Amino acid sequence: MTGFDYTGQTVLVTGGMRGIGRAISEAFLRAGAQVFVCGRTAPTHDSELPHAEGRRAHFIAADIRDIEQADAMLARIAQHSPTLDVVVHNAGGSPYALVADASPRLLESVIRLNLVAPLQLAQRANARMQQQAGGGTQLFVGSISALRPSPGTAAYGAAKAGILNAVRSLAVEWAPRVRVVAVSPGLVLTETSQQQHYGDPEALRATAATVPLGRLAQPDDIASACLFLASPQASYVSGANLVLDGGGERPAFLDTASVNRG
Repeated sequence: MTGFDYTGQTVLVTGGMRGIGRAISEAFLRAGAQVFVCGRTAPTHDSELPHAEGRRAHFIAADIRDIEQADAMLARIAQHSPTLDVVVHNAGGSPYALVADASPRLLESVIRLNLVAPLQLAQRANARMQQQAGGGTQLFVGSISALRPSPGTAAYGAAKAGILNAVRSLAVEWAPRVRVVAVSPGLVLTETSQQQHYGDPEALRATAATVPLGRLAQPDDIASACLFLASPQASYVSGANLVLDGGGERPAFLDTASVNRG
């Protein structure tokens, strides 16, 4: 049980095949929604699709950076559903690269994927939602990188900061029919993050110790927040960013103070 009922609603989750996006897709499936996910590469078998309660998401091959592919994706959803109730803009990411070493092409690519593409898709989804009696909700997955220094992923952090500003602006522009909200995860334990950063159990424990709640987020933690923000229970929430970071990071000065007291 999710505590939320999305029966009869249609949800699109970009990048919904793995990690946080997959957890979000499966949470909406459990809540009764019809879920569409997109990605550049189609799964080889339906069993790979997000699934829950005996139901599977529908996959549409689309690169959201290509506006024509994004338009075709929305047109296909319109063929299958009379409404598009929720769009979760989750697709994104960045390789590690110091700005001094990054090529102009890499910087532009990161900003396009994490800022320009979701804004263009949101613009087109809004055009449909504005015509719906029930309007709709657009939810952007931001990042704690937008709110603190992000060395090695500076372009990513800057793009996500742009998203958070856009959320506040779009909430004004598209009200009252469409709500626009964001979640900003901190450290999340996904298969990718384990492979890249936390494969060593000791490294994982040390990283978790920096979080006040003593652990990294699970993808389901982010999905639960998305279910709430897209629901009628959050009907007065718009232009807001919900930070999901377990209380933040333990301030370095506390360790220094401990040394000084010793």
